[in-house]
Amino acid sequence: MKIIVVTNNQDVLEKYKDKYEVRYETCSYRKLLIIVRDLIHGGHELLTHPLSGSVKPNETPYKSVLISAEAGEMDFKSLEIIENSMETARKFHYMDREIGEDILKDFRVIDLSLLENVVSRIF
Repeated sequence: MKIIVVTNNQDVLEKYKDKYEVRYETCSYRKLLIIVRDLIHGGHELLTHPLSGSVKPNETPYKSVLISAEAGEMDFKSLEIIENSMETARKFHYMDREIGEDILKDFRVIDLSLLENVVSRIF
């Protein structure tokens, strides 16, 4: 199965750029969900849940989502999941605060670790 990794995490980009198609965006968590939703509208299917992990959307700026590389008919289950995820993320108001580089690095590591777990099970 061919996949696309959609991420705003540069650590994920560096790890997987030579192995999979990676769509790296410098954007917020919520904007990344919109990008994934638009790809689902284009016929891609969600392969990982956009709210996976124990870190709430308002606590981390990073997210990585796997989608199918091949686009077909729009998958309504994927659309329902991404729309619900967007609504949940909207409810969690992101705290506009200064986050130190050490903490940002920790959030990147957590996001990468979640993705590594899934990739190791699928491939």
